[in-house]
Amino acid sequence: MLGQRNVYLIGPMGSGKTAVGRRLATLLGLQFVDSDAEIEKRTGVDIRYIFEKEGEARFRARERDVIAELTALEDVVVATGGGVILDAGNRERLAKTGTVVYLETTIDTLVRRTKAAKTRPLLMNDDPRDVLERMMLVRRPLYESAADLRIETTGRQVRAVAADIHQRLKERVAKPGPN
Repeated sequence: MLGQRNVYLIGPMGSGKTAVGRRLATLLGLQFVDSDAEIEKRTGVDIRYIFEKEGEARFRARERDVIAELTALEDVVVATGGGVILDAGNRERLAKTGTVVYLETTIDTLVRRTKAAKTRPLLMNDDPRDVLERMMLVRRPLYESAADLRIETTGRQVRAVAADIHQRLKERVAKPGPN
């Protein structure tokens, strides 16, 4: 369907990358991989533990290695970690090997979706909203510049978002060019 059939979902934590990615992979008939889950599988510990024991820099190095391997695959839908776009090399690999889809979401939605999670190390503090707002100041321009497609997820069901992406991907193949 696509020249390079990989699809990479980017966006902040809580934007729906994993849930949408699973559904999208089914629609496209591709394999689904979650880059954070892949890091956890390889290390035998969760992301929070890596952040606590090794720090964010070491986590980002592990993430870079995993992204390099995942972008070498074909026919995959990859849900990336929220900070994957902080690394220029990651952005370049994603752009060269597939279609990058930015799942856009409001801060209010992110706060609501992440408030119960105890597995998000960057939000383990007294004011997750403030952290999300500060993160998005840095990351939003990176998400936007890296994206081939931008899809709003606020107030939408996983099935609808995945179907929207599927349709937009089909349209891109029919008439390649800017979104």
